Amino acid sequence: MIHFGMRVKSVQKIIGSRKLDAIYIAADRNVRYLTGFTGSSGFVLITKDSCLFSTDFRYKEQAGHEVRGCEIVIEKGKRIEVLRTLAKKRGIKKLGFETTVPYGFYELLRGLPVTLSPQSDIVENLRKVKDKGEIANIKEAAERAEKAFLTIKPKIRVGAREREIALRLEEQLKKGGCKSIPFDIIVASGKNSAMPHAQPTERKIEKGDFVIIDWGGEANGYYSDMTRTLLMAGRDLSEKIKIYKVVNNARKLAIDAAGKGTGTREIDRTARDTISKAGYGDFFGHGTGHGVGLDVHENPRVSWMKNERVRSGMVFTIEPGIYIPDLGGVRIEDMVAVNENGTVLLTTLSRELEIIKA
Repeated sequence: MIHFGMRVKSVQKIIGSRKLDAIYIAADRNVRYLTGFTGSSGFVLITKDSCLFSTDFRYKEQAGHEVRGCEIVIEKGKRIEVLRTLAKKRGIKKLGFETTVPYGFYELLRGLPVTLSPQSDIVENLRKVKDKGEIANIKEAAERAEKAFLTIKPKIRVGAREREIALRLEEQLKKGGCKSIPFDIIVASGKNSAMPHAQPTERKIEKGDFVIIDWGGEANGYYSDMTRTLLMAGRDLSEKIKIYKVVNNARKLAIDAAGKGTGTREIDRTARDTISKAGYGDFFGHGTGHGVGLDVHENPRVSWMKNERVRSGMVFTIEPGIYIPDLGGVRIEDMVAVNENGTVLLTTLSRELEIIKA
């Protein structure tokens, strides 16, 4: 059971400590996190002692079924005028707002008779730590992703096209219960696999190719994210086998380092140092991982750029990689959930190198 009221109370404590009268929250994922509303138009206005959710007539019935812990207001007229009325009724003098609001709406907010105070990551920081229900949803999303992959895996062969594999995988994800796809599926073979975010093309897989598949599933609005790299049988595979082993070792060591209290920068350094010592440091340029939840990329960030202590309840990826132009690339990505005793792997597919015979 999701305790939306407790989430709202957490926000109320923060706005009290920041001497705000209220905060305006409209980012879809944050609205869903605080109220349960899954629609695409609405906002939450949280004061020190109340929570109001507002949407338009199109979502009246949906809001009635989904929203918990907030009074529902149905907009009659422009949203900014609804806010103006609420600010007057609630005596709001200092209004916080998410820095992610569109600039055009910010210009409208400036016309309100309140003092504006930009706020970043209030709800996002709460979302870093997942409860048991959230972790269960993410685990289910991972299971759906893995089942879909195993269904289409026999089609990943020499002669198959990248785009064809991506389409088959997306179809199986949808058939398996995923209402949405967290991101465009990556299928990258041969030279294309040296691009971390390559888009599937009409290229046919050839002998000796690395094939990177990066995909995710969905369950009850929560996402999963994982990557596996396969190698097609061919000649002169020794360096490619070495690269794979280096990446897999970096993944293992980073997961081992990812317990409660560890710094995210330390986890990143563990993977990065492992790859650098093997001579491939110049070919690993992205962060080692990122949080996953209602968004497929959210806090915490596991990289060299920002350090934060890992807490019980955090869920994030570990995804080191090596990408060598004209040769190809390897990425192996797992998801971990942190608890009081260490980490639990949420992804289960084999990480050992699999060489696919033609």
